[in-house]
Amino acid sequence: MATLPILEFPDERLRTKAVAVESVDDEVRQLVADMLETMYTAPGIGLAATQVDVHRRVIVIDVSEDQSTPLVLINPEVTPIGEEREPMQEGCLSIPEYFADVPRALRVNLKALDRDGTPYEIEADGLLAHCIQHELDHLEGVLFVDYLSPLKRDRVLKKMNKRHRQMQDA
Repeated sequence: MATLPILEFPDERLRTKAVAVESVDDEVRQLVADMLETMYTAPGIGLAATQVDVHRRVIVIDVSEDQSTPLVLINPEVTPIGEEREPMQEGCLSIPEYFADVPRALRVNLKALDRDGTPYEIEADGLLAHCIQHELDHLEGVLFVDYLSPLKRDRVLKKMNKRHRQMQDA
């Protein structure tokens, strides 16, 4: 396994729409293993392949307190259940140190393939539902800052540009 570099906003590669995985093979399983290691090391609760500059429809999530319940989503399809939405504070490994409330569907139905290519379906709510929707956005080239007002989004952009300058100067 390897820890992969995570792209940071405003890197344009984060805007790339991911393509479907045609078959779950050893390469995809290795990507999943590397993504899990990267997510846990970061540390985070979700990571989309787009964030590590692999533009395939692969997501890893683990919202457990002890990092014991990894969830692999290959070619995920999400359908909101009902009209109910709730805001929840979100952060992102691609936008470190910034958090904002983002309204999302309270409950979702998820269909995906697991790391072995076996189809599965679950209903999710709360933090897991929010995380699934957040990570699925990454596969579409959408970031959580896109839900913010232009003023707030501009503020985040300035913070991230400053962060990148400081990292280059160090």
